[in-house]
Amino acid sequence: MRTAIVILNWNGCHLLEQFLPKVIQFSEDAKVVVADNNSTDNSVKWLQENFPQVQLIVNPTNNGYAGGYNEALRQVDAEFYVLLNSDIEVTENWIKPIEKLFDSDSQIAAIQPKIRAFKQRDRFEYAGAAGGYLDRMGYPFCRGRIFEETEIDTGQYDDIREVFWASGACMFIRSSVFHDCQGFDESFFAHMEEIDLCWRMKNRGYKILVQPESVVFHIGGGTLSKSNWRKTYLNFRNNLELIYKNIEDKYLIRSLLKRMLLDGVAAFKFLFTNGFSHFYAILRAHLHFYRLLPSIRQKRRKLKKVESIRNTSGVYMGSIVADYFLRGKKKFSDLDIS
Repeated sequence: MRTAIVILNWNGCHLLEQFLPKVIQFSEDAKVVVADNNSTDNSVKWLQENFPQVQLIVNPTNNGYAGGYNEALRQVDAEFYVLLNSDIEVTENWIKPIEKLFDSDSQIAAIQPKIRAFKQRDRFEYAGAAGGYLDRMGYPFCRGRIFEETEIDTGQYDDIREVFWASGACMFIRSSVFHDCQGFDESFFAHMEEIDLCWRMKNRGYKILVQPESVVFHIGGGTLSKSNWRKTYLNFRNNLELIYKNIEDKYLIRSLLKRMLLDGVAAFKFLFTNGFSHFYAILRAHLHFYRLLPSIRQKRRKLKKVESIRNTSGVYMGSIVADYFLRGKKKFSDLDIS
């Protein structure tokens, strides 16, 4: 089988009931796999009773998105993996355009489709939109989404383009590259592990693309909502590790010092708008990062090479924070990106 669609599930039986039938309907030439992350709901029993043709992998523990996929993908044999969130609605002909793009260049490691919002179907979805970018200080954003601002899709990003990262909500990836790069860093648990993997792949000379001919619709927040303080904690902690592991020496200290300042501002903004739990989440994220610095430093030393972020496609050398909050640039098209 060329392509295996692997859906990581954790207590998402209701999502499987809603979205799995269409995945099967529109994926005739692909293998469909559900990897259950030690769910305590009725997911496993429901799958066995209703879709016995779907390969079921039961992980013994819940090690998050990163660990769950690492465990499952060791047991899946295919040329391409599709890492698909359980809360995504796929569409007809969503696989073929991406397979064709892979075939055009052996250096393409990962591709994402265009991701639109399930509930506002003409609008880009937060987690990936039309391809992921990074600014010079390691802040992720997308074509079609900057911070909380999502654009209406009018076809403005319908070109195939090399980007910095592909969304883990729906990521097509060459299995050989995934395993050669040793998969996801499991210390991330969830959030930004796909950006870390894409950064490592780009440092090895691989390309990450978006193929807008393929379209999917994503609910988002199916496992952890934006209002949950733990999501804030993971995003801030993982972004610090992402930068420390991957950015070149020349920019490392400068980037971390600026991030400390900006994260402090963000913490007090959360304190006055979202309450103490999110303020504490950012503080805890920093304390955890500092405590883990020795082990993160070891990971950095093991990387084969670290390319200059300035020479990497999908990187915006401006500050997305300054552009968004100070200059009022709310759309990707407002940025000076060729």
